[in-house]
Amino acid sequence: MSEVNPVCQSFCEHTDAIDEVRASMADDAHVAALAELFKLLGDGTRVRMLLALARRELCVCDLTAVIGMSQSAVSHQLRYLRAAKLVRFRKEGKNVFYSLDDDHVTSLLMQGLEHIRE
Repeated sequence: MSEVNPVCQSFCEHTDAIDEVRASMADDAHVAALAELFKLLGDGTRVRMLLALARRELCVCDLTAVIGMSQSAVSHQLRYLRAAKLVRFRKEGKNVFYSLDDDHVTSLLMQGLEHIRE
């Protein structure tokens, strides 16, 4: 038996509900930024990189070994993640170490994992 998509049987508008939701909606700029964030998270390589960095700070060479990609490919993906403020870096001598930018990124990843594991 296939699932039925429930819909309203008669058209009506609940103006109080509509007004409440419209008043709490994010503005267009924030909606666009959120869509871009989810677009970045739509790439498995970038998600693997973020999950690795959720465990600990890694230098580019170590991240390359963990992900199994060339250093140039990893650096290319890190540029996107840096631009989106998902990761940050610090230099130590000739090495560059990456970590997640803040606890919000960790929370986003862990909540996403929890959701798909249910």
